[in-house]
Amino acid sequence: MSLSGFFPDLSWIPSWLPKSVEIGLVLALSYALILIIDEGERRSLWMVRGFITLMLATVVSRSLGLLLLGFLLEKLVIGAAVAMAVIFQSQFRRFLEQIGKGEIVQLFQVSQRTSIQPNSTTERIVEAVKELSQNRTGALMLLETTDALENEEFVSPGVPLNAEVSKELLQTIFQTSTMLHDGAVVVRGSRIIAAGVILPLSERNASRQLGTRHRAAMGITERVDKCLCIVVSEETGSISLAEKGNLNRPLTSSRLQELLQDKFASKVEGDAIGLSRKIRSQGIMFLERILRLPSSMTDKK
Repeated sequence: MSLSGFFPDLSWIPSWLPKSVEIGLVLALSYALILIIDEGERRSLWMVRGFITLMLATVVSRSLGLLLLGFLLEKLVIGAAVAMAVIFQSQFRRFLEQIGKGEIVQLFQVSQRTSIQPNSTTERIVEAVKELSQNRTGALMLLETTDALENEEFVSPGVPLNAEVSKELLQTIFQTSTMLHDGAVVVRGSRIIAAGVILPLSERNASRQLGTRHRAAMGITERVDKCLCIVVSEETGSISLAEKGNLNRPLTSSRLQELLQDKFASKVEGDAIGLSRKIRSQGIMFLERILRLPSSMTDKK
């Protein structure tokens, strides 16, 4: 007995439609993945971009009949997927929970939450600096503004942390009872990359009022343009911001927040959000072109 009668006749569906739907679903899934992982850290987006590039290279190599290269790329894609699942396990857990709850539309609304992230990160840093200043607890925070700093640019790379920026964590690190209070904290985007980092000292003649932390802030910003350095004086509690070897001091917490909004949040975290929006707009344009293509072909016929 034939089972063809149990299935509807799908011969009327154009041959291009399944391919277009498949491409659209892949783009939608890739964009949802970017939104889930994007939490203000620019390197996360580059990792996703590299993963998508590997997948596209695998498809192209298979279509060209390059079986050995396709096999190698396929294994790299699997390994990269496993590595990303481990690195971004909390984001993937939220991704799977939303799919399980049927909250598909909510996946594409993550960008509304990420747009708030730059201010919240900056505010957490400023709040920590304000309380450290009031308690006269010395602190040194190095903020990356464009490219990532390399370990070779430090005297000692310190202890890796890779933790989310929080007021409580910053205050705890700089307590004199901890092992890491003497060095600098390195902040990349919304994460604390390392603590206890030893920075090179400035060789310029400085005022006697400036201690080792101030000279370290001047030293690293003299050598590297892609960073800012916040200093809290242990003796007076005054707040300073070093940029390109120059100290802006003394600062109030409100003035520090204004400077960080302009020099740190807009360059580091804003770039990640801008890249996400750019990918979104390019994906929409690509989908529009695909959807227009079949209609234009039928018009010519």
